[in-house]
Amino acid sequence: MAQSSNKFAEGWKALSDFKVPSYDFNALVSIGRRNIEALTAANQAVAEGAQAIAKRQAEIARAGAEEAIDLFREVYSSKTPEAGAAKQAEFARSAFESALGNVRELYEMALKSNSEAAEVVTKRLTEVLGEVANVAQPKKSKKSDS
Repeated sequence: MAQSSNKFAEGWKALSDFKVPSYDFNALVSIGRRNIEALTAANQAVAEGAQAIAKRQAEIARAGAEEAIDLFREVYSSKTPEAGAAKQAEFARSAFESALGNVRELYEMALKSNSEAAEVVTKRLTEVLGEVANVAQPKKSKKSDS
């Protein structure tokens, strides 16, 4: 029985000699807060970009509907079937070119929005690498060596 008590005392002494490194937890919390702020800013950039794209898509749809109504009026008022067919062919060519331009514009808007968001996240990632390296160093003990 004395032997098991001795092992317990030895284990307790070894455990009490174990030094847990002390880190600046306030700094870690601050890093987390700034990470969340950066993600919020990135999400805001994406949301604003999506809103701008949706608005532009609505404008494109409205313009397309107005052009189609004008085409129907012109075709209906054409003096000959050949003139109506020519107007339809011109409309189809114009609509195709317009669609290509609109797709390119929407793509560029999305690319810009995503680039802005990625820039925010990349900047924060660069910052956090340095911050974590500093925080990862254990705090110096405040005990004096007297």
